[in-house]
Amino acid sequence: MFTTRPELAGTFGMVASTHWLASATGMAVLEDGGNAFDAAVAAGFVLQVAEPHLCGPAGQVPGIFVTADDPTPRALASQGPSPAAATPEHFADLGLDLIPGSGLLPATVPGAWDGWLLLLRDYGTKSLREVLRYAIGYARNGTPLVSRVGDTIRAVEGLFVEHWPTSAALWLPGGKPAAGLHKNPALADTWERLLREAEAVSGREAQLDAGRRAWSQGFVAEAIDAFSRTAFRDDSGRDHAGLLTGDDLASWSASYEDPVSVDVDDWRLVKLGGWTQGPALLQQALLMHGFRDELSFVDGVASERTVHLAVEAAKLAFADREAWYGDTDVPLDVLLSASYTDARRALITDTASADLRPGDARGPARLPAILDSLQGLRAEGGATGEPTVGPQGQTRGDTVHLDVVDAAGNLVSLTPSGGWLQSSPTIPELGFCLDSRGQMFWLEQGLPNSLAPRKRPRITLSPSLALRDGVPALAFGTPGGDQQDQWQLCFWLAHVYGDLNLQESIDAPAWHTTAFPSSFYPRSWNPRELVVESRLGASTLDGLRNRGHELIDAGDWALGRLSAVSRSDDGVLRAAANARGMQGYAAGR
Repeated sequence: MFTTRPELAGTFGMVASTHWLASATGMAVLEDGGNAFDAAVAAGFVLQVAEPHLCGPAGQVPGIFVTADDPTPRALASQGPSPAAATPEHFADLGLDLIPGSGLLPATVPGAWDGWLLLLRDYGTKSLREVLRYAIGYARNGTPLVSRVGDTIRAVEGLFVEHWPTSAALWLPGGKPAAGLHKNPALADTWERLLREAEAVSGREAQLDAGRRAWSQGFVAEAIDAFSRTAFRDDSGRDHAGLLTGDDLASWSASYEDPVSVDVDDWRLVKLGGWTQGPALLQQALLMHGFRDELSFVDGVASERTVHLAVEAAKLAFADREAWYGDTDVPLDVLLSASYTDARRALITDTASADLRPGDARGPARLPAILDSLQGLRAEGGATGEPTVGPQGQTRGDTVHLDVVDAAGNLVSLTPSGGWLQSSPTIPELGFCLDSRGQMFWLEQGLPNSLAPRKRPRITLSPSLALRDGVPALAFGTPGGDQQDQWQLCFWLAHVYGDLNLQESIDAPAWHTTAFPSSFYPRSWNPRELVVESRLGASTLDGLRNRGHELIDAGDWALGRLSAVSRSDDGVLRAAANARGMQGYAAGR
């Protein structure tokens, strides 16, 4: 089949990401003697500068990894929780029934800095200065912005000019959207001050811990605390102050967790736990494995039957996400069991379902009472990908992704996000803004994902790792909000059942459904809507319509921004990245 670029192969190291500058940075670190973790951290910081509309310094970075010495997967949990003052009563007093998707109210504790430094301390080999210098250079000397940054700024230009003057000062120089070589000296100053405070102590690990404290207990926390006291416009149409305090930052730190996994023949697929949407991919993989004899790909294109079954499996898995997932006790033992999966698979018929059907995993399932009123809302930005930004700054699924493997066998998959330039006003002395991940909570109480103080929202960020015959073999992922674990299913099916290589699996036509509530404000959903790439073929699209799917043709190349790396038993490393959006690249040798 035709591919947009080759699947890379080599033996030294591979980096694949959503921006060429990050991939090149990761390779530079590997060439300088660093390992996969050093490369990932350096690339992650560069992504904050190269894709500021998709991630930022005050975002979050969940990851899954294995080391060369231990094939047991571990998860990096660096999504900060809600502020202590983020109570349902506070939002009720404001007259809100949904948490806004922009402004200061939805901000959670920034997790990215602490997560990156924790990962570097425990698994990397380089100093903070060695990995941060690339991002500092791009912030100080300028980054060549991709056109989508300008598109994002234009979408919120009125908001910046009228209500967020600090953002206008950074992103509308001379009154025009930033373009070409863009500098952010305040961000470079922030990073250099963090470096100075880290290097005031001796020893690599001690310096990294000092750098973490300088953020969470020092000048960064102080600036965030002070800035959050000012009211700014959000997409509720009103001005609200934030809730984050310095104490919120000081009381939290990133950590490691045990991920969750399922076995599918000789593969073991690994995801973050049920406080994320990650297990939805596991549920889909189990459901689809029962249909393995019916799945087919011809010249890299999935059959109508394959697409239909995948869409119906996604509806069931994401209905369960809505009913059962959250930062609480999630019944994954039931949701991922053979008996539950068999019962759920039996619900799939030859026609498109229009019902949101969670299973009774632990007693009767309960869904948010507000859902019916959200059905059919047309959120700004549409269904086709990124950037999906409305005029009031609401953002649906803007994220980045990177995967790294080195010759020793270290393998890491990370999906940084949050702190988008359009999520909240820029804090001028820091050069970045806060995140808006709190919009993912429900204000209705008694649900797994109900808002509570110092609780993590159920995030869409969903890196993936897979072992084959017990050996770590594959890392992959994509941006895309609620679509992440649907586009990853497209990749998984193509690679595992279609026998396509990494690049072929990424380039194969993709699809997703919006038949469940969005995680992003205003939480809309459309029961039979199916978004497809037209390369699936006219006959397949007609067949899907005949099954009752309401199709949106997104165009030939529109869905997903996947990247992937792999390692075979003989030590051959491979990598691939998505050509959609014209900025993702893999690099390696």
